[in-house]
Amino acid sequence: MRALHQTADDEPKIFADPIAPRLVNTAPENDDWLQQFLAQRFAKTLRSGFLLRNRYAEDCLAEGVERGVQQYLILGAGLDTFAYRQPPWAVAIRIYEIDLPVSQSWKRDRLAAAGIPVPPNLRFVPINFEKISLAGALEAADFDLSSRTFCSWLGVTQYLTPAAIDGTLAFVLSLPRGSEIVFSFILPWQAAPAAEVEALRTAARKAAAVGEPWLSTFRPEDLKAHLRAMGFSNVIHLTPEEAQERYFQNRHDGLAARHGEQSIRAVV
Repeated sequence: MRALHQTADDEPKIFADPIAPRLVNTAPENDDWLQQFLAQRFAKTLRSGFLLRNRYAEDCLAEGVERGVQQYLILGAGLDTFAYRQPPWAVAIRIYEIDLPVSQSWKRDRLAAAGIPVPPNLRFVPINFEKISLAGALEAADFDLSSRTFCSWLGVTQYLTPAAIDGTLAFVLSLPRGSEIVFSFILPWQAAPAAEVEALRTAARKAAAVGEPWLSTFRPEDLKAHLRAMGFSNVIHLTPEEAQERYFQNRHDGLAARHGEQSIRAVV
């Protein structure tokens, strides 16, 4: 979705990512599934969600670095490209991509095939969130538990159990004050706008078909209350209305803030 945005949507880009098109093939004639997806009436809604969650997380990261963040954890990194197009202000921080071993191996093959070098401030950390703690995975990866850290967790929580989610959030709470996490979450069908329910059901069905069923959904107010009860000092929910005003004003390409998936920011 991020790669497609670079050519299919208007300027200014919601999320400029020159690396994504080098990792994937976005030519519809070369992919039957992509061709079918682009014909769906909710295609732009889903694409907007991908763009928004990455843009918001990286905007928050930039603010965090200004306040002294020294490490960036990308939880469930997938094909995240931040490390390979990092701005000058990021060179001084340590970046950790955390994901399933098989996903990391596939990504590294894609990077090598595209001739994209791995920057010296990046570490790959293999993990299965259901089987090993985040602290355990980071122990051997030159991670400093005493350094202020920013975490992003995008497009992941719906695949995990509530217990696994809370385990990761508890780890974030163990980091120094001023550390934070930005993560995305899916709303229950009953809380999503009718116009987006079909898109959510389709995405959930496709995920289940490849062995990755959705396990957790959240209502924003419930999630905010839970995060505060866990001990986070500040919880900021990026509402669809705020996202629309901040990122999608005056666009003519059909991109707009998504309601069925939203983002939240929790500060230690």
